[in-house]
Amino acid sequence: MTERTSGAWTRLRQTTAGELLAEFIGTAILIILGCGSVAVAVAGLPGSGRQTADFGPANWLIIAWGWGLAVALAVYVAGGVSGAHINPAVTLAWAIRRKFPWAKVLPYWAAQVVGAFAGAAVVLAVYHDAINAFLAAQNPPTGRSGSLSTFSIFATFPAKYFGNGIWGPLVDQIVGTAILVAIIAAIIDARNQAPAANLAPFVVGLVVVAIGLTYGTNAGYAINPARDLGPRLLTYIAGWGSKAFPGNGDWFSGYWWIPIVGPLVGGVVGVLVYDLFIGNVLAVRPAPGAEPTPEPGRVPGSADGAGRGDGAASESDALPEAGRQAQRSE
Repeated sequence: MTERTSGAWTRLRQTTAGELLAEFIGTAILIILGCGSVAVAVAGLPGSGRQTADFGPANWLIIAWGWGLAVALAVYVAGGVSGAHINPAVTLAWAIRRKFPWAKVLPYWAAQVVGAFAGAAVVLAVYHDAINAFLAAQNPPTGRSGSLSTFSIFATFPAKYFGNGIWGPLVDQIVGTAILVAIIAAIIDARNQAPAANLAPFVVGLVVVAIGLTYGTNAGYAINPARDLGPRLLTYIAGWGSKAFPGNGDWFSGYWWIPIVGPLVGGVVGVLVYDLFIGNVLAVRPAPGAEPTPEPGRVPGSADGAGRGDGAASESDALPEAGRQAQRSE
């Protein structure tokens, strides 16, 4: 690599483009591992000869833990560069709370969706033979366009009990994503009981496991517009047809937009609820062990209020410790 090329690459990594590359890679890893876990449960184990008995509901454990670990590892990969949003709902929520610049929202979204598409393409390439064997084993054999099971490896759909209703799956996505984003806000809030020793990504992964185990069967717990839209675009191109767009099945139709709109709304709801009921309370409460707020005009730590030897108090001296921590958290 020439010095000029090396310099250009360094500049690229130091700009927003470097953050977008991190979001692309992080989201791709999320899908490679997450959708890969669904591929194992749906087509990999049944067709590989490694499953001697039907796992039944235990397959859901493979999926729930697969997605949880996928999120944790993706955050570890991209977190130091881009913050590892890997989810348009998180990006929007952070922009709403003024923790992220609005100018970067659409570029982040694009990087996340493209990364999810690329990750789904890797899963399809790796599990191509398993998917084809699964389809051939059906009675009668079916193609991709007629297989909801293989479509579910990549994208989501609502449970039968919702019928063709909109509100049930939409509320599910709003609630699930609100839970996710609110807890993420708590996990990364240094004023709260944030996990130490760089365990935050792992704890976020556990949140996804918990959501999968408690709300996953309603609508596949996309809780991430890119996670659903990127693979959905891939399946549309790869032959699943109307299952992908407009999102039609035996009991649902026009479903494609719900895993996009629901999580975006839910992310905003979640972060506003956290900030209103927890974050704002933490902002005005003294930190544990902090000194009492001094009387007006009195220098902290001075028994007689005379101040330092020069008679002047700096701004940092006059600011209570809880306030300094709040400033640092901003």
